[in-house]
This record gives sequence, C-alpha cells and structure tokens, in this order.
Amino acid sequence: MSKSVEIRWHGRGGQGAKTAALLLADVAFKTGSFVQGFPEYGPERMGAPITAYNRISSEKIRVHSNIYEPDYVVVVDSGLIDVVNVAEGIKEDGAIIVNTHKSPEFIRAKMGNYKGRLYTIDARKVSTACLGKYFPNTPMLAAIVKVSGVMDKETFFTEMENSFSHKFSSKPEVIEGNMNALKMAYDEVKQEA
Repeated sequence: MSKSVEIRWHGRGGQGAKTAALLLADVAFKTGSFVQGFPEYGPERMGAPITAYNRISSEKIRVHSNIYEPDYVVVVDSGLIDVVNVAEGIKEDGAIIVNTHKSPEFIRAKMGNYKGRLYTIDARKVSTACLGKYFPNTPMLAAIVKVSGVMDKETFFTEMENSFSHKFSSKPEVIEGNMNALKMAYDEVKQEA
C-alpha cells in the first residue's frame, strides 16, 4: 500500500520555509522515498508571505501541482494566521504546526473553525539557544518530521548531519549548532492538551 504525505509550508520571505521544504525533500529522497519539494512563486520580497510544498511517497509521484489538501501544514510565522487561512483544505486527520512561544490553546482560539490536531514549537528560543541567531527553518524542519513521522528520528538526524557536513564543511560550528537545534526542537514540540 502506498504511503504518501503532503505538506504545505507558510512563511515569510527570508525565514527559510523554501529551504526547509527543499531540505526535507533531500533527506527523504536519501531514505528511498519519492519526493517533491518546491515553492510557489509570486512577488517575493523579504517579509512577504510565501508558500512551499512537499510530497513524500513510497511510490512514484505523478501529480505536479500545488498542494490543496495537505496532510500537514507548517506555519513558520504565527503572524500569518491573521493574514492567511493556513488551515484551508487540510485533511480532517491532518495537523498544523505553528512557530510560537504562545500555548497551543491560545493559537487554537485564533484559528476559527479548525478542529484538527495542533502543535506548537518556539523556534526562536531553539534557534537562538543553539545558533545564536533567529533561523526558524531548522527547528520547524525537526517539528514536521516528528509530527508527520515521514522518517524515523535517527535516520533524520543522520541524513541531516550528512547534509550539513557537505554544505558547511568549512564551518564545523555551524554543523554542530544546526544539529543541536534539530535535536532540541524535536523534543520541544508541544501538542494541544
């Protein structure tokens, strides 16, 4: 039986939502999955709302369009909840993950009629602690892997370390900081009670 997962990312230009979607596609591909990772382009500029997508499947993917009924939605900037209907089209058994320091219950109150599962992660706290700066995409990447279960934890960490080692070969401190951010974020994801 085919196992297919569709993910929609909502962020702002410069927050790394596109990069996180592409990294997730890359590591899922290395585990033998069929993947797609792509942004939706519009008038992008720093701070403007952007959307990116992932499809991860055990079988060849024959659909080549945006994702209108995602299994999971990742909200890299919680301010977008007031601007974009982030829950639009989400499957009934899906889940939304929001980057915020506020409680899942507070975020739920802002989400109108959304009845599905809701998770939060304070990506600012994680990235500042591990990287010294605010880079929300690394913690959000760990959060979606944990919530979706698209791959097991150890495989994810191993493949991400390989990817970071290749990308940042001359900066070992960046590799360590990003790996610490992934591990901390994985443990910090909170589900609404």
